[in-house]
Amino acid sequence: MSRIAPLEPPYDPETQSHFDRIMRGAPPLMLFRVIAGNARAWEKFRAASLLDRGPLSLREREIVIDRTCALTGCEYEWGVHVATFAEAAHLTGEQVRATVLGGADASCWSESEQALIAAVDALHTRATLSEAEFKAISAHYDDAKILEIILLCGFYRTVSYFANGLALPLEQGGARFPAPHT
Repeated sequence: MSRIAPLEPPYDPETQSHFDRIMRGAPPLMLFRVIAGNARAWEKFRAASLLDRGPLSLREREIVIDRTCALTGCEYEWGVHVATFAEAAHLTGEQVRATVLGGADASCWSESEQALIAAVDALHTRATLSEAEFKAISAHYDDAKILEIILLCGFYRTVSYFANGLALPLEQGGARFPAPHT
């Protein structure tokens, strides 16, 4: 169970409306139910949300999110995204595994995806990009996409803090981190 109790149904009409919009008819995630229990936190979370379509393709977006969640050890959010979006984003099993266990230079990624993952790794490790890293990502992504990459890294790091800090139980049906090869 979560360290902070989640909202239980029935939800007030406004909260239900938010859940319906975000979840498109599926039951709300534990993460949303916990945050929505605090009106201020829920408002701030939704205001900072990047749940809409941005300039990145679904594939690029999911690579950023999956890698960020893997680096923060957030199996909860990684598992939700892999289960929900990996197939639609055309991520192979090898690529899904590489978001957790592979380096940015893994051969399963294209050159642009390697630059993308290297940028995510740098932002996670040092909270910045070197000139060489920025040049590498700029060779494949325009300014709007680079801003979105940085925003996604920061937002999903925050989501990881919520999920990990509150010890959210893994969602039923969510993917699980792959075991390392021995």
